[in-house]
Amino acid sequence: MDPARPSTSPPSLGEDLLDVLIRRFPTSTCTHHSIQPSRPAQWGDYPHWVHPKLRAALVDQGITKLYLHQEKTADSAWRGEDTIVATGTSSGKSLGYLLPTLTRLAEDSTACALYLSPTKALGNDQVINLNSLIDGIPELKNVHPASYDGDTPPEARNPIRDHSRFIITNPDMLHLSLLAHHQRWARILRHLHFIIIDEAHTYRGVFGANVALVLRRLLRLASRYGSHPVIIAASATANSPADHLELLTGRPAQEISVDGAPRGQRSVVLWEPGYLEGVTGDHGAPVRHPASSEAALMMAALVSEGARTLTFVPSRRQAETVALRCAETLVLAGRAYDAQRIDSYRAGYLAEDRRAIEKALDNGELLGVATTNALELGIDVGGLDAVITAGYPGTIASFWQQAGRAGRRGQGSMVVFIARDDPLDSYVVHHPEALLGKPVERAIFNPYNPAIVKAHIYCAAVEKPLSVADIENFRAERVVTELVAEGLLRQRPQGWFPTPITAHENAELYPDIAHSRVNIRGGCGHEVTLVDRSDGRVIGTIDSQRACSQVHPGAVYLHRGESFVVEELLLEDHLAFLRPETPDYTTSARRVTDISILEEPEPNDILSPHPGLSIANVDVEVTQRVLGFATRRLDGEMLGVTPLDLPAHTLQTRAVAYTVDPTVFDALGITAERIPGTLHAAEHAAIGMLPLLATCDRWDIGGVSTAHHPDTDLPTVFVYDGNPGGAGFADCGFQRFQEWITATFETVHTCECEHGCPSCVQSPKCGNGNDPLDKEGALKLLEAMVIMLDAASPSTDSC
Repeated sequence: MDPARPSTSPPSLGEDLLDVLIRRFPTSTCTHHSIQPSRPAQWGDYPHWVHPKLRAALVDQGITKLYLHQEKTADSAWRGEDTIVATGTSSGKSLGYLLPTLTRLAEDSTACALYLSPTKALGNDQVINLNSLIDGIPELKNVHPASYDGDTPPEARNPIRDHSRFIITNPDMLHLSLLAHHQRWARILRHLHFIIIDEAHTYRGVFGANVALVLRRLLRLASRYGSHPVIIAASATANSPADHLELLTGRPAQEISVDGAPRGQRSVVLWEPGYLEGVTGDHGAPVRHPASSEAALMMAALVSEGARTLTFVPSRRQAETVALRCAETLVLAGRAYDAQRIDSYRAGYLAEDRRAIEKALDNGELLGVATTNALELGIDVGGLDAVITAGYPGTIASFWQQAGRAGRRGQGSMVVFIARDDPLDSYVVHHPEALLGKPVERAIFNPYNPAIVKAHIYCAAVEKPLSVADIENFRAERVVTELVAEGLLRQRPQGWFPTPITAHENAELYPDIAHSRVNIRGGCGHEVTLVDRSDGRVIGTIDSQRACSQVHPGAVYLHRGESFVVEELLLEDHLAFLRPETPDYTTSARRVTDISILEEPEPNDILSPHPGLSIANVDVEVTQRVLGFATRRLDGEMLGVTPLDLPAHTLQTRAVAYTVDPTVFDALGITAERIPGTLHAAEHAAIGMLPLLATCDRWDIGGVSTAHHPDTDLPTVFVYDGNPGGAGFADCGFQRFQEWITATFETVHTCECEHGCPSCVQSPKCGNGNDPLDKEGALKLLEAMVIMLDAASPSTDSC
């Protein structure tokens, strides 16, 4: 919780620090620098209905008045309206939802509230903040805020269910415990007044679709027990936040998006690392300094200048290595004392260790911390001067969340975005308007994806027999027909009832069996359990769809900073055995992918901007087989390819596909033997750019290109959604195709390499080892497509 307190404003950070970085990194380039001015607070008043003792407690903490968005959020929720507040990082959103919630709990000794967080760490922070706030308020002494998640000891669970009136949990536990065993939670469900959804912008893709269905099931059960809770959501600054909450819950919502919190002056820098001298990658392409290495050295430079710095990196292992490299650099610079004040932060640390790091970062004991996005969410740290973001964090919203970690107490701040050797990052640093001049994107997810709805509708039937209204609400008519045909649902006069999904006759086990088959964070399907063979411990799980490409025999697999080599993959048993090892090489799967169109697209799913170009949004079946894996030294040198014999994996999903008439290639001077490499390079570049428009990662999507596809009888490029049924990413690519291809062309056109590199047409996930690739041909084709699209000016409605 970030209270509305006045703060002093030390001198802003700006050109002086940038000059330091330019001198320290002579081969790198600052591609953009701008200053965002400071912003004063907009104040509101405490609503008249706030419980007087709660208000007095807040005033004692120095919160004498509210920011405007806090007042508006609290009033909206108190009126009984579902409400989402979408304002910047550390703007005090939590006070907006706690005022009505705690006031209701103080006035009604039976009233209950449920708080949902995407991470356990954020939920634990809320418990600490809540207990601190309500301590000493007699009317709230029996609220007993408590975390109920996978870390909650078994002996504490019954007392929490029986006595707590403010449950802090996550979507996973809501699905597996509260919904699966709702009879045990009857007290909470019967008296549920508020549901708080924190960090709502994180619910996107398959995760968002699953959470949306879990929330619909929660509301359905709450209604059964006689309660009609108000939903209050908090989000980072978002595009159409009310629409986002409505898609999550199926209910209309009010949005509060005018940010009343003050902000200090912010210096924004976009940064492109220089090339490694004498190092070449695939096909002789130049290789840039890794963004993580540049970030470590940059953090050391900023800390040396007195700027307390937080560095965001993509992985847990990089968080460790960046902190270590930064400390080593400071030692070599004669700043051994400062080196001891550098640390890392990531998921997987013990709760007490995380808390100690947060406290040390907040009070100034630490000068620099390297972290994953675990510190992007609303964990309370402050007093930072600079933020470094190593690599595009996935969305514009995430970038501003990370940037907002510095300067939150009104002081000036600096944020540096360091580009990876990647098409999207390269585009962003050379087109700052794509990051700094656009509103944040809408979160893309599809709660009506039949592949996801199917498992949830069965769980809903286990929780309570389905009615006609339920089936309509879930848009599950087709899915219910399939489940009836499969014998998993049985229609009776009172509705649709579940039948056992295993031969087990104990009806009490139905909920556990049914609910365990839904993976909230990764769609539906079996999980492969990863076992450390040296000691038998389970180190994690991986979706069966990705197992063949990531934990095949011989694969190097990283988990929580530890390195393993996979010894055995037993797909039928859903097990993989690994041994701890840190080899001096990396592995990448080599695979072949076939794709077929399942049915002709509807007329509104086809665009024909030119006789030589056609675009379609189609249902496809993707068949992928891992044939082997490539081994490379850590510097990128190829060591060899090892064959594998693994079964094929089939996926039915959505794809955006475009076909090119052969006459177009003739007109461009691209001969028949160059067409495969041309299409392959264009496909790679487009995959790298789609996350700019859709809230996805390039690992969430795949592609296939062919000089002649049997279903189209033409040269065709497919970019498909990697989730069963599709999560909406390919649909977004179709809807914004012109914008997508234009950005793809500009990325390839502005890249200075001769034959293609990771910044334009090479892909780190290519199953064919980036072969063949024809950058020159791709550049000609993409330019021609842009011209054809511009001439036709098709619709580019936002997805």
